[in-house]
Amino acid sequence: MQDRLLCAADTALRTLFATPRASQPSPASGIEEADLSAAEKKLSGAYMRVNHVGEVCAQALYTAQAMVTKDERLREHLLEAAQEEMDHLAWTHQRLQALGERPSILNPLWFAGAFLIGTVAAKVSDRASLGFVEETENQVSTHLQSHIDRLPPQDAASLAVVAQMKDDEERHAAAAVNAGAVPVPPPAKALMQVAAKVMTTTAHYI
Repeated sequence: MQDRLLCAADTALRTLFATPRASQPSPASGIEEADLSAAEKKLSGAYMRVNHVGEVCAQALYTAQAMVTKDERLREHLLEAAQEEMDHLAWTHQRLQALGERPSILNPLWFAGAFLIGTVAAKVSDRASLGFVEETENQVSTHLQSHIDRLPPQDAASLAVVAQMKDDEERHAAAAVNAGAVPVPPPAKALMQVAAKVMTTTAHYI
């Protein structure tokens, strides 16, 4: 357990204070930056900041769940998904830089909250933990689709990143179901939606 705690601490430090490194090229690579107005840049930057926060939370959730589970195969599955989410973290960070925007200053708070939620879900059971992953990824996919609908249509680089992230999140949700996820109870699902709304609304500006 001590090794897992050290790994979790290392992930927190790398997520919050280091420049994220992707293992795969960004979908935005090779796409020319659009000539966006100041308002369009600000809008794209706000959505990418929200997406960046989502990836900070994903690192916290998967790390907490991997730390708690006693199933080594599930732990490997969670860490593999976390690596893909690290790619997303790097891609969104790159888009923020390209758009002249910054990450949310509340990222440490978002990480801590998501880590706590992931730990609690994992302590209930592995199947409950996977159910939480499924519901989280489904909600994230819905948010990403709304961003695709609202991003400036000429911002092809941001749209390419968000579209790839959406495909990956849907695959993570399906993988959780295949691994034995149990559905999240409706009251918990509603609470997750409220929490997500607070987070995304706040991160849009801060």
